[in-house]
Amino acid sequence: MPLFQSKLQTRSVIGIFASKLSFMLAFKKTILALSFVFVCMIAWAQTPHKHQASTNRPKLVVGIVVDQMRWDYLYRFQSQYGAAGFKKLMNRGFNCQNTLITHLPTYTAVGHSGVYTGSVPSITGIVGNNWYDRATRQNIYCSEDSTVKTIGSNSKAGNMSPRNMWTNTITDELRLSNHFDSKVIGIALKDRGAIFPAGHSANAAYWYDEGIGKWISSSYYMDSLPQWVNAFNQQQLPSSWMKGVWKTLLPIEQYTQSSKDDVAYEETIPGEKAVTFPHLLSEIKEKPLAAFKFTPFANTYSFEFAKAAIQQEKLGKGPATDFLTLSLSATDYIGHTFGPNSIEIQDTYLRVDQDLADFIQFLDNRYGNNNYLLFLTADHGAAHVPDFLSDHSMPGGTFSLRNLTIAINERVEKQFGIKKVIAAAQNDQLYLDESAIQQHNASRDSVLETILQTCKANPIVVNAFDIHTLYQQNIPEPIRTMLANGLNTQRSGDIQLICKPGYIESDKNKGTTHGSWNPYDAHIPLLWYGWGIKTGQTFKQTHMTDIAATLAALLHIQMPNGCVGEVITELVW
Repeated sequence: MPLFQSKLQTRSVIGIFASKLSFMLAFKKTILALSFVFVCMIAWAQTPHKHQASTNRPKLVVGIVVDQMRWDYLYRFQSQYGAAGFKKLMNRGFNCQNTLITHLPTYTAVGHSGVYTGSVPSITGIVGNNWYDRATRQNIYCSEDSTVKTIGSNSKAGNMSPRNMWTNTITDELRLSNHFDSKVIGIALKDRGAIFPAGHSANAAYWYDEGIGKWISSSYYMDSLPQWVNAFNQQQLPSSWMKGVWKTLLPIEQYTQSSKDDVAYEETIPGEKAVTFPHLLSEIKEKPLAAFKFTPFANTYSFEFAKAAIQQEKLGKGPATDFLTLSLSATDYIGHTFGPNSIEIQDTYLRVDQDLADFIQFLDNRYGNNNYLLFLTADHGAAHVPDFLSDHSMPGGTFSLRNLTIAINERVEKQFGIKKVIAAAQNDQLYLDESAIQQHNASRDSVLETILQTCKANPIVVNAFDIHTLYQQNIPEPIRTMLANGLNTQRSGDIQLICKPGYIESDKNKGTTHGSWNPYDAHIPLLWYGWGIKTGQTFKQTHMTDIAATLAALLHIQMPNGCVGEVITELVW
């Protein structure tokens, strides 16, 4: 064989060998790389992350509802908030900037039930703080229950329960998800602010008895108050605060987001003579423990009781997720009395900010900031005081439902001989006395037409109609949907009134209220913080009813049985 052919064959063999060796080395590297990736994936999956605790649920959920908190309070007073309260929730949590209420009326009981049921009055049955019962011809208070008794005092302030609410809550569903291992406790000065959030199956709900200045409950939940509640009550904190003075937290000249201190359209704290700072609480001699609700110290009192409940009931220390619902009611009492542009309301929110910061630090110290889930929202907002609007050349005023009712009854009696054809008037609705119409053999259509003509003759009423003809009316969104969501055939009235923006239902020219469809009543804050929540914000429209649906998704439990909300997907990773 020629020498050059021998060399070619040798090179060929070497080339083939080198090629196979190169392939084997490349294959081995690929296997090693894939093995490394696989091991990393297993390690990542087994490591707890911000959005996924090792138990896949937080130790504790805390829901805070600030009664009558307008959305714009987050920003109007922002420059004077500290870094660890509202700002912490806004900067390190998730802010749903455009959260709206989707029902009417916008009242406390309706809002609190809406947050925790994810539902609306047409389904929950909670159509207002009060409503008229046609069968008994009596006004019904939303949480009244004659079958139970007060626990903690001799008054009737504890004759309350959630039985008037037809649906269950996210707190009920949490209890159902683990065969009632989760503890649920509701706290608020107002009974309805404690009862409806806690749900039907709560371990306890506590509210304030203004007659004795103590926390009480109902036999619906317990036979006697726990010892720790008695011990807390024995401190007599409301009495201590009412011996002092409510002074502004900052020098009064720094309250530049408010009107001057002395204006004619502010009301007084019950028992007080002046509307100005300093508020001399020690000089209130008549029912001082009731007047306590109109001070910011009542919010501090609620936070302190919430901390005691967490500690004494060992919430978040068991095998299952626990839930604390807390409503700050004093903001509503102060808001009604002084209005959204008062120094009192600005000072109140600066103090709430401090209380909130202290409470968040308490939770961080107890659980770690990624082991609890907190949300903060409101049950409704509030209108500007009408005379404040007038002072600044803006439209607004008062509307007397009582006077309108008198005018209707007088006209119908004169025309048809029917006395008091309007059996009740509340929640911007009129209830007809159908039996009286029948007894006089009057045409219901004719009587109704007379009533509607009288209503529309009022310059403040922009529309009045038989509520059952809602979808035949020329009403824009979102008002139509809000009315439909509030329409309950068993408890709602017969005639719906819609008033001009800026006008409030009141027989006096002082203070303010809420209840309407307008953004000042229906645009609420919604902040999320802690376990499972990313930092960020959304301007997409979200709704009060979405809160319960989102909690259900985060906790991997069923939505409440009347829930109509949707999950806010933007706030999780």
